[in-house]
Parts: sequence; C-alpha cells; structure tokens
Amino acid sequence: MTTMTPQEETDVLVIGAGPMGATTALALARMGVKVQMVNRFNWTATTPRAHITNQRAVEVMRDLGVQEEAQRKATPWEWMGDTLFTTSLAGPEIARLRTWGTGDKRLGDYLQGSPCPMMDIPQDKLEPILVQHAAAQGAVLSFNTEYLSHTQDADGVTATLRDVNTGREYQVRAKYLVGADGARSKVLDDAGLPVEGQLARAATAYVLFKADLTRYVSHRPSILYWIVTSNAAFGEIGLGLLRAIDPWKRWIAGWGFDMSRGEPDFSHEQVRHKIRLLVGDPQLEIEVESTSVWYVNQAHAPEYAKGRVFCGGDAVHRHPPSSGLGSNTCMQDAFNLAWKLAYVIKGYAGPALLSSYSLERSPVGAQVVKRANQSRVDYGPLNACFRDKQAADPVAAGLAQLADPGAEGVARREALAQALQLKNHEFNAQGVEMNQRCVSAAVIPDTSVGEEVWQRDPELYLQATTRPGAKIPHAWLIDAQGHRISTLDRVGKGRTTLVTGIAGQAWVEAVKQLNMPYLDALVIGATGAQDVYSDWRAVREIDEAGALLVRPDGVVAWRSMRGVKDVDTARKQLAEVIGSVMALP
Repeated sequence: MTTMTPQEETDVLVIGAGPMGATTALALARMGVKVQMVNRFNWTATTPRAHITNQRAVEVMRDLGVQEEAQRKATPWEWMGDTLFTTSLAGPEIARLRTWGTGDKRLGDYLQGSPCPMMDIPQDKLEPILVQHAAAQGAVLSFNTEYLSHTQDADGVTATLRDVNTGREYQVRAKYLVGADGARSKVLDDAGLPVEGQLARAATAYVLFKADLTRYVSHRPSILYWIVTSNAAFGEIGLGLLRAIDPWKRWIAGWGFDMSRGEPDFSHEQVRHKIRLLVGDPQLEIEVESTSVWYVNQAHAPEYAKGRVFCGGDAVHRHPPSSGLGSNTCMQDAFNLAWKLAYVIKGYAGPALLSSYSLERSPVGAQVVKRANQSRVDYGPLNACFRDKQAADPVAAGLAQLADPGAEGVARREALAQALQLKNHEFNAQGVEMNQRCVSAAVIPDTSVGEEVWQRDPELYLQATTRPGAKIPHAWLIDAQGHRISTLDRVGKGRTTLVTGIAGQAWVEAVKQLNMPYLDALVIGATGAQDVYSDWRAVREIDEAGALLVRPDGVVAWRSMRGVKDVDTARKQLAEVIGSVMALP
C-alpha cells in the first residue's frame, strides 16, 4: 500500500526539464520566484534532438545570462554554412543553398536584426546549461520524479508525484502548474486541453553514429547534408540526411520509412550499409551509438491554459524539425509565460494578465506547426528535378537528365534553381523566426497609425518596428565606458522599461514619481545609452520625446508617438497604461 507523504509547497511547479521547462524555471528563479522543476528521467536529454537555435531564442538566452556558455558549446554560426544536395559525401554535388543567414545576400539582414548570432547547439548540450543555471539561481530540481496527476481549486494546484526509484508518492502544492512534459503531455491531457491536427502522418529513421568525415566536409562546412540517392528516396522529403552533431566526427543519419510496413530495419548490417551509401565510402569505420524513429506531427493546442495550469513547448505545438523551430519556440513560450507568473505572484500584476499567455503564444504555435510541415512539402519541387518517375531507377535517371545538355536538361536546371529559391522559406526565414506580433490585453494598440504594411516577404525578412506587440528593435548603443551594447541589453532582465529620449524628461520624472518596484526608465542618448551611430533614431518610429513601454520579454506594450508637456500628464497617462497592461484592479 502506497503511503502519501505530507505536501511540499512552492509558487510554481514545472513538469519537465526540456527547453520549455528549464527556461521557465531559470527565468522564474532569476526573478526571485520559488519554483520547483521535476523530471521523470535521471537527467536531461541524452540525444541531440533539436539543434538549430535562431536569433530570437539566443536573445532569450542573452537575457537569462547563458548566451556565452551556449556559444562555447555550439557549432558556430559560420559553420552552419551552405546546405548541400549531393549524391553522397564522396560523390558529385548537385546544388548548394546558402542557409541560416550566412550567405552574402542575407548576412546583413541578420546582423542588423539582432545582436545575437544563430548557433547550432544540440538539445543534450543546451538543456544542462539551462538546468544548471536554474539551480544556481535557486530553483529546486527533482529528477527521477514522475508526474501522476493534479487537481486545482481557486487558490492553487495540488500535484501528485512519484519518486521513480523508491515508488514513494507525495504531493506538491503550488500556486501555478506549468506542463512542459513534451509531445505526450499528461499535464495537458489532465487539464482537458484539446489538440487539433494530425499525429504521426509520416516517419523517419535516425541513427546516431561516430565516424571521422573530416576529409569530406571540412572544406564545405555545414550542419545538414542532403543525399540524393535511390537508397533513401522514400517519403515526403525523399532524401537521405547526414547531420553534423560534433563537427566532424559525430553524426546523425536519417531517412524516411514506410510506417505501414512496421519499424525500419536497424540490424547491424543494414545500418552500416545505409550510412556507407550516404557517405559514399564502402569501407567507412562506423561506431553506432543509438537508433530511433520519430514521427511527423501536424497538431497544436488552440488553448494553452486551464485555470492555474499552463502548458507550453512540444505539449502544445507538435511538428517536424523542418525549419528548426522546435526548441526555439519552446524557449519563447517560457519567456512569455515566466514574467507574467512572476508579476502576478509578486503582486505587480492582476491575475487576468495570465490570460494573455495563451492569446499571444497559441497563434505562434499554429504558425510554427504550419510552417514546419510546409517546409517538408516544399521538397516536392526539388524531388521532381532529381527524379524521372517513369524510369526503373527514378533518381539515377533524373540526375542523368539534370546533366543533359539538351532542352530537357536546361528545363530541369531552371526548375532546380526555382526549387532552391523556395527552400529559402525554410533555411533563410528570419521573418518566420522574428516577426511575431503579440495581440492581447497586455498590449495596447497604437490607434494613431493604420494596420502594419509588410514591406518585404514577412517569412523571409524581419520587419523591425516599435509598434505595440512587436519586440523592441535591436540598435547598437554605447555605455558609459564606450562599450557597444544593444537596446536589448538595456531592457528585460525581469524589468519593465519606459524607453524615451533626452527630450522625454517628463516621462523620466513620471517613472520616478510612480516609484513602482519593477519599472525603470531608459533614456537613449544620455550617458550610458548613447545613440552614437544614430541606429536607434533610424528605427524608433517615434519622436525623441515620445515613449515606449517595454515588457520584461522585450515586447513593446504601448507607445506614445510624441512627448507630453508636463510631468503630471505623463504620470497619469503612464499609470493608466501600466494598470491596463498589468491588469491591475
């Protein structure tokens, strides 16, 4: 008979230690919130899993103080490089695509849009960083601890947990519960939050292995090598994959398989045969670490919260790794949620603020699921260039026609160029990653301007703006010692910031008079935040005496295009705005 031990108590209980859970715990702990994070496994991820880390996710890391450590353990941006399409690593190349913003035509966009580089850091390297920093900030961690169930009432949530090693069951009483327990989320199910869409609509085999492939790739560094071969032509993508984990000696090999015929053949002979074909080296020495399968999902939760229970990460948006949006979106869910929980717990905001989490993040989840699955579909035009469906060996015949000097070859090469351009929406999609707009009561629209007009393709290009709902634009400033800092470095860190210029002294004095414990004033142009490049002037979209109210997650909550004449007016207006954004009674 299981004996229930007395309750433990915390402010926030987080279930799961993946990117969503660990980021939530770290952000809450840094804001002084009592948080406990549990994970049913012995430690964090043991396989590479997610890896592409986009600029917005790195900005979150920057705010949380872990960017530099993550960069030391990541494959650097410049090595993410050209994505290759080749017959094998040792065989003839077919095409390359400059990816992840590293190409000459896009690098400037990425550098202008953020102080942070992209990086490639596998999940088994990222999670320990987040978890260790969360613990250092005071988060209580419980591994080998399984979530069993929860009940909630008007004052909090009671979760029942089990120690995996001893079988002991016990309860934790929390003000709020965060379900970050992945794509098979029990917290989500127990909360009664539905998921819409299709699960397991396709499948991929993965093999994690070690082999020194330096001679094939060091002169053309990349993290993704797509292999065009008849031996890996099944499925929607229809290409084999070699993904660099630790350049250039640890890899993942991947290929689609037919689910209707059961699991793929992971026998010793077949796995080595497959990898050697993809590499193009029949004598290659291989050390296989593990094999696995993953399934292509196209599903999301329309609602992320039920009462005092909040879900995020893979629990609420389930999609393939195409476009590299998985862990990035998880961390951003956490960053959006954590400050709101902290502010409500500390009494800075009313409980109604928490309703903005689902309103702001659910549309992003739906967008990410759609984009990731569309990126798979967008391999169709490429495969049409690589194959002749009428031939006995479609790939061999298609590649031969691609090299033909006649009209058929000309047409195929033109189609290939167009198909590669389409893949920019997966591999150079800075807009997908950075153009989110928050719409909720925690954002006050600027009614003095019309609807936002996108100047360029919103999936490909970042459109920096100070419109409420958008992230504050990056611009380089200098601090009092002459060091270059970003506008992003002067906001966030759990604080709400009123941003103005030297001419906006009425706003600055209003902040002082309001004397709110979480509110700061930032005067861009003054000592410590000098706009020496005039970069901020170029992107601020408001008068120098105007003002922005920037939330702890960097989102502009409100703006005044122009200044005010006196402090009393500024104070009253600012108090009203903050009361509205923070859902204060």
